Parts: sequence; structure tokens; C-alpha cells
Amino acid sequence: MSERIVMRTGEALVAGGPPGTAAEPEVIIGELDGPVGTAIATLTGDQVAGHTRVFALLNTDIQVRPVTLMVSKVTVKETKYTNILMGTVQAAIANGVLDAVRAGDIPKERANDLGIIVSVWLNPMVTKDDKLDHKILFDIHRKATAMAIHKAMNNKPDIDWLLENQDKITHKYYQMGLDGKL
Repeated sequence: MSERIVMRTGEALVAGGPPGTAAEPEVIIGELDGPVGTAIATLTGDQVAGHTRVFALLNTDIQVRPVTLMVSKVTVKETKYTNILMGTVQAAIANGVLDAVRAGDIPKERANDLGIIVSVWLNPMVTKDDKLDHKILFDIHRKATAMAIHKAMNNKPDIDWLLENQDKITHKYYQMGLDGKL
């Protein structure tokens, strides 16, 4: 893949673990010398209380490549939530990025030229679970990150699939509303 990657987007939902462990990342991928790079620099320098933006790290001082910025979808209010987000989930996202490189979704030779922004969903209920299984949480967020990147880099779902399936798909929460369960 040698063409310029200005901006690609993708999302994934991985559930199936204990309550609160589902992951639903949304990713934006692109060249660091384009709009994605500008967004990463801007978001990093324009921190907002409750929505700290941090790089995805394998450990406290090992940043992943391509540079990946995590942005929480939830306002962070508790230390326990911060520790889970900036620990288990941060490491999972970093590993998911490397899994995407290993799988060929992100060309290895482009790892220093691309940037990724991951909008992270971590259910606040994880702070209420005294027996939270961090391994399950890690595995789910790792898988979801790699899946979202795969979809972004392969333009999935494509427009033909969307047009063909538009009337067969009902949004989960819309359906719950129709069923009177919201």
C-alpha cells in the first residue's frame, strides 16, 4: 500500500464478556503531515478536564507506533476509572495497534508516517466491579482496536454492502425504543 492515506475511519463493537467490558472504539487513521497529524497535535495540546488525551502505551514509557492518541468518550471522574482506562485499556489499545501492523492492515514501513486517534468507550460500571477481570477487559479492547483498524484500512463496510443491507439493519437502541425497553 503505497498510496497516500489522508484519512480513514472505522469502528468495531466487541462484547461477550462480563457486564461493562464491551469495547466500541472509533478510529481515524491518516498521515502525520495531514489532517490526522494536525488533529493529534491539537488534541494533545488542548487537554480538557475529564477528557485527558494520552498516547497508547505498551507500558509507562513505551509508546506504540503508529503514534496512537486515546480520547475517552466518557467524562473521567474517578481515580479507579482513570487507572483502568490508562492501564488495562491503554495497553490493550497499544497491542491492538501492533496486531493491526502484524496483520498487514497498517504497512510496517509506514508506522512512523501514520497516526491514529482512538475514541475509547469504557463503561463507567467497571469501577463498581470489585472482581473485574482485567484479562478479559484487555482481550476485548485489544480485539476491538485491531478490528476497527482493519475496517478503516479496508474501507469496510463498503458502500455496496451498506446499500444492499440498509433496510435489513435496525439500530439496537432504536429497536429497544420501538419495543418499549428504553
